[in-house]
Amino acid sequence: MVIYKYRAVNASGKVIQGRMDSVNEADLEARLSGMQLELISCSRAVAKKRWVLSRKVTIRDLIVFCFHMEQLTGAGVPVLEGLDDLRSSIDNERFREILSAIIASIEGGLTLSEALTEFPSVFDEVFISLIRAGETSGDLSVVLKDMTESLKWQDELTEQTKKLMMYPLFVGGTVVCVILFLMIYLVPQLVGFVSNMGEELPMHTKALITVSDFTIEFWYLLFLLPVLFFLIRYLSKRSEKFRYGVDHIKLNLWLIGPVLRKVILSRFTRYFALLYSSGVSVLASIRICEGIVGNKVIAQALSNIEKNISNGKSLSESIEIAGLFPPLVLRMVKVGESTGEIDKALVNVGYFYDRDVKGSIERLQAMIGPLITVILALVLGWVMISVLGPIYDIIGNLSI
Repeated sequence: MVIYKYRAVNASGKVIQGRMDSVNEADLEARLSGMQLELISCSRAVAKKRWVLSRKVTIRDLIVFCFHMEQLTGAGVPVLEGLDDLRSSIDNERFREILSAIIASIEGGLTLSEALTEFPSVFDEVFISLIRAGETSGDLSVVLKDMTESLKWQDELTEQTKKLMMYPLFVGGTVVCVILFLMIYLVPQLVGFVSNMGEELPMHTKALITVSDFTIEFWYLLFLLPVLFFLIRYLSKRSEKFRYGVDHIKLNLWLIGPVLRKVILSRFTRYFALLYSSGVSVLASIRICEGIVGNKVIAQALSNIEKNISNGKSLSESIEIAGLFPPLVLRMVKVGESTGEIDKALVNVGYFYDRDVKGSIERLQAMIGPLITVILALVLGWVMISVLGPIYDIIGNLSI
């Protein structure tokens, strides 16, 4: 989308100037025509040099959007008026411009869900599908309320995940710095002193000297780690097979893998339940969820579930074949199928995973601190034994 400055004339001959997001000049002219305006001239607007315009539309902006629109549409306020009121009350200028374009599209004859499709980087397929389902069923305010709660849950889960990652990264970085200091500065001086005594060094001291020499010689390899990280991200975007392999490794990482799997499945069950309860079919809900799980291994399993359902198998049978969920979840889905309340069963599954994810993150956070402390203690103990051991041996030989 490009921001255009335009001059147009209305039916009474009055010249109107403004700014609007459009794909190209033809799209701009069509939008203005839908607003009963005839385009006179237009040009691309020069981006303002203010940092505010560089702000992205965050999940909290979307929460405000859903909450505001739910309140107004529930009170009987038309969508167009609700959007216009929201536009005048938000601080994010980028989001304000997007709302202006959405308002213009609706004034041009599009529905809200159709207008949102013009901004796929802001409103994903789940968001648009739910809005479309709400428009079709006439329960847009109910759908918006469910979306508000779901986005709040997603924001809370994101914050918990960040907290989970930041603590070990900080502590781990500190440990790496301490080990580098020991290997590059302290160990060579102590080991040099021990080596000058002329005694035969034990194996653990020789191993320490080898590690210290390697660290001194190749310390710059640490700076290749960020390069390796970005290379993996680049190859993941370029190759589906490589991305599948990376995602498979993520799910099998020690400690992190099981928690990551639970987070992904929690996201799937919550959004699947939300889509299905809003009137989206089972197959369409699974297909949409394939694009939001963020893991190719899980997405492939969901694709297999979709194929099995298309071939006549039930939802519970397809999930059991995929092997994604534990037996307890399968029983809950089977009960939902037998009672005709799959949406309620899926909500219960989501609640089950919510509690499990929170508990797993808390347990993992409690384990990381002591684990890193033990690693640092083992390294320090190795250094002390390797350096002081030979010194004690020499003193013992002298006393004899």
